[in-house]
Amino acid sequence: MRQIFKGGQAWSPGKAPFSGILVEDGQIIALGQSALNSSADETIDLGQSFLIPAFGDGHAHPIFAGREAAGPKVNGLQSIKEIQVAVSEFANENKDIPWIIGGAYEAAIIEGGDFDAHWLDEVVSQRPVVLHAVDHHTIWVNSKALELSGITAATKDPAGGSISRRQDGSPKGTLREPEAFALVLNNSPKNTIESDVKAIKYACQQYLKSGVTFANDSWLEAGMAEAYLAAVKSGDLKIDMNISHLANPDSWRGDIAKIESLVKEFEPYKSQVNARSVKFLADGALSSGTAALLEPYLDQPEFSGLKIWSDVELMAAVKEFDSRGFQIHIHAIGDGAIRQALDAFEAMQRVNPKWDRRPVLVHAQLIHPQDLPRFSELGVIANFQPLWMYLDPMNKELILPRIGEVRNNQQYQLRTLVDSGARIAFGSDWPVTSEVPLEGLNVPVTRSKGGPAWSPNEAISIEESLQFYTAGVAYQNFRENDLGKLEVGFRADFVVLNKDPLKNSDAEILSVYKAGKKVR
Repeated sequence: MRQIFKGGQAWSPGKAPFSGILVEDGQIIALGQSALNSSADETIDLGQSFLIPAFGDGHAHPIFAGREAAGPKVNGLQSIKEIQVAVSEFANENKDIPWIIGGAYEAAIIEGGDFDAHWLDEVVSQRPVVLHAVDHHTIWVNSKALELSGITAATKDPAGGSISRRQDGSPKGTLREPEAFALVLNNSPKNTIESDVKAIKYACQQYLKSGVTFANDSWLEAGMAEAYLAAVKSGDLKIDMNISHLANPDSWRGDIAKIESLVKEFEPYKSQVNARSVKFLADGALSSGTAALLEPYLDQPEFSGLKIWSDVELMAAVKEFDSRGFQIHIHAIGDGAIRQALDAFEAMQRVNPKWDRRPVLVHAQLIHPQDLPRFSELGVIANFQPLWMYLDPMNKELILPRIGEVRNNQQYQLRTLVDSGARIAFGSDWPVTSEVPLEGLNVPVTRSKGGPAWSPNEAISIEESLQFYTAGVAYQNFRENDLGKLEVGFRADFVVLNKDPLKNSDAEILSVYKAGKKVR
């Protein structure tokens, strides 16, 4: 099947705008005038539209997004009352669901972000309720969830997590970091492969609507890889995916055999799913006061955040997985965690044989000036979230009071990293923020969303933003030879827009093609 796409203009990283693409059996075989002069089975006239490579998402949690979509929709609500109404309506419409789990609420609507279980009790008291905050490093639960989980004033904070408390020491209803979540969620009904395949199908539908044809699921807990395996076998996985197995400090050694066994099961499907990636969570989040800092928090002078891994254990795990050919993907937000991650990468490269490893440090939110050149020196890909690069309520209400103006304004030093020669890729962190690239495309360019620019010296160009959403993610995913660009020999994955996004921030998607087939 030969197709000519004509009309309008096309853009690809490093190329001047052009017209004309010839596609054969899902692969681009000619561009420009040579494409327009060719014969084809089908000619598609794009009119005055604008064509770009399909987007990638270098860091997201699609299964969590699909799971969350099955619960009460509280994202974007700006008051406790609104959240209560949403939870109450969902509970009344779903009386057979034993646990009500959803998200993601805006933690900044309450000073300090500590939400009270009693507020949820007012609308649902006989069933446990668990809501994830937008940063997904915090959950808010009702009293029934605390009761069924056995969490009382006597319950100690788990290592790497925290339980917010009232003055008398009783649990308030807010828990931070996965180690604390587990105290509650380990008692909830288990997700099944079938329910997670539904979540994957939902995520793929949302991605294709948004022009995303390849992505990274960067947090696979037990059972999630099996769901991806089932989805790719059944044809329900409609996009290409990198999946990252979560490594935990207390169990990683015992998990190696299981992870390598899963990789072998994905071998027949490796053209669509790359399962050779491991995710490490180095710290928490600035919004929850759990990101690991080099200097203490202003509101907790004796506390510098949570390092989830010890330096020795992180280095040992990173070296071991790297020696087995796994790409390392480390979540690090605070400058303390970022330094720890870079030190681990450096030690890994010093000890292990050289190979095309492409380590990823995701978020890179608050980098100490001394560590900025290390990204380029060590070949570390900095994966940023564009929709975080403006002074949003979370930064103004939760982060700024905790770390002060100087450190707050040192977040997301994107221009500095680009100029240093570091590799950059963009990711959504969905469902933390929107999976739609067009919503984030201009934020790192203007460093705002309608308000004053935040650290405008760190702004990038719109061309760079597009590149980091396309070719940048393709490189991170070892797909730089067939995705992320409009080049001869590349797969015909592209997005058709109604306007030139280089000149119009309000461009909208008209259609999406995957391997030359229209999927939207």
